Amino acid sequence: MQELERKLGYTFRDSSLLQTALTHSSYANEARSGQGHNERLEFLGDSVLGFTVAQYLYRHYPDMPEGKMTKLRAELVCEQSLVRAAAKLDLGAYLLLGRGEDAGGGRNRPSIVADALEAVFAAVFLDSDFEQAERIVLWLLEESLRVDPAGVVLDHKTALQELIQQKSGQSLSYHLISATGPDHQKEFEAEVRLNDVAVGRGIGRSKKEAEQAAAGDALEGLGV
Repeated sequence: MQELERKLGYTFRDSSLLQTALTHSSYANEARSGQGHNERLEFLGDSVLGFTVAQYLYRHYPDMPEGKMTKLRAELVCEQSLVRAAAKLDLGAYLLLGRGEDAGGGRNRPSIVADALEAVFAAVFLDSDFEQAERIVLWLLEESLRVDPAGVVLDHKTALQELIQQKSGQSLSYHLISATGPDHQKEFEAEVRLNDVAVGRGIGRSKKEAEQAAAGDALEGLGV
């Protein structure tokens, strides 16, 4: 759990909260020792997540209508979005699962991973305060929260990955081409390659931003 805390950038005062957040009901049922599981935390974490995203959209997009914000919030807190966020932590590796659930691929089951991430949000909230939980939510959803003025999520890297995965045997890789300018005003250029063939380039104020731009360039080139 200490390794997961390092990834989160947060150390629990009550480590049992994190342990409960990582405990699936299948493990608790097998343990038969009064071990709690993460379903109640998931219930609370869903609200922490929803409010964080709603507040972010309200503050950052003052001209966005209510209907668009509602639709966008649903997209940002959906299971698929949470699974992508959980991958930053390799969350599945830390879950406590029953033997059968573990053998059946539970560590990679989207519903289990997404629920556990919501439980982690709740655990941080209960152990500290909303601001700490909000910080972690926004960090994990950082790329998904990049939205254009029309309310379209600008996570080009995920969109490109999902497009490429439609065909087997395809591989994507990102490469930093250059980093120029003074430290306080650096400009990065990145290239994305499909099967080692360059398909897009992009520039940004950070490596992540340059990679997103490169993925967007690749999507345009692929006619998406």
